[in-house]
Amino acid sequence: MTGEASSPFDLNGRHALVTGASTGIGRATAVLLAQLGARVTVNGRSVARLEETLGLLQGDGHRAAPFDLADTDAIPRWMKAQAETAGPFDGLAHCAGVQVGKPVRSVDRAFFDHILHANLLSALALARGFRQKGCNTGRGALVLVSSVAAEIGQPGNVVYAASKGGLVSASRGLAMEFLRDGIRVNCVAPAMVETDMMERFRQTTTTDQFEAIRAAHPMGFGRPEDVASAIAFLLSDASRWINGVSLPVDGGYLAQ
Repeated sequence: MTGEASSPFDLNGRHALVTGASTGIGRATAVLLAQLGARVTVNGRSVARLEETLGLLQGDGHRAAPFDLADTDAIPRWMKAQAETAGPFDGLAHCAGVQVGKPVRSVDRAFFDHILHANLLSALALARGFRQKGCNTGRGALVLVSSVAAEIGQPGNVVYAASKGGLVSASRGLAMEFLRDGIRVNCVAPAMVETDMMERFRQTTTTDQFEAIRAAHPMGFGRPEDVASAIAFLLSDASRWINGVSLPVDGGYLAQ
């Protein structure tokens, strides 16, 4: 469906790419964008999980585009192929990433490269791909998923925090660099959200440690849908005058 949107939050006629859509925040984002009228291309590594996500989406025209974003040099070519197949993108929500904690004394180059590659370089490659001629409609919006870890000091989480802080800085630079292309770039910065990633993190901590983390969230842990709503807002025309910001979605975590 095309035509003038009835609301600035309306995404009818828009085409969005969502990475990390196999589960968690990415899946919730894909579901919400479809509810708002967007045609969604979902990306992840698991074909089976992407098919599950597709089954949750309202409307027509959605498609799965499995691809491993670890192959960062190939991302722009892959995005060009997706745009040629399904049309240029109006929005891109980059929800894929990894979270692994490790004290600095245990950090080696392989670990550093893995985290920065997965969380920062992939985002820059996607931004590069999105900017290509024919890959965006000229009214594009790019949303990166950072973390409140970029704003606080946490022992054992330095490399992850650095990668997410890099996303915040990158989004500001990209916002200015992409102005002439009509592309806005922003971040969301969630606190702890109830996802598979959180469950894996919980298994690496003691009960007391995990309960201390829970107590640091004044409104409790978030849900994937809470972050998806912020992403949808930043992709929509309701945020047309917002560019280069990092929006905390943290239940008051940073307010303490």
